[in-house]
Amino acid sequence: MSGSDTTRDTHGRFVRGNPGGPGNPHAGRVSQLRAAIIEAVDADDIRAIITRITQQAREGDLAAARELLDRTIGRPSQADLLARIEALEVAAERMGQGGNHERRAAAG
Repeated sequence: MSGSDTTRDTHGRFVRGNPGGPGNPHAGRVSQLRAAIIEAVDADDIRAIITRITQQAREGDLAAARELLDRTIGRPSQADLLARIEALEVAAERMGQGGNHERRAAAG
């Protein structure tokens, strides 16, 4: 660091009292747009969207499946990936068994 830079210490860190940068020049506009979206969307809209994404995922749309899973169980981290895979396998088995049972009941 040069001797004339009083905003940082010798390690390059900002010193106490540094005013920081100007901030995001678009933050106010983004806040207005978010408020407009929240005003325009209600719980029924969210349910309809989630229902459609769920249906698309069931039909094999990988992008919809990824979005649905990322939003519900979160993106997997390396540490919990195995546990999440096991949980999904158990859920898939349960869904498969339930689906077979329902098909057998309908056929019988």
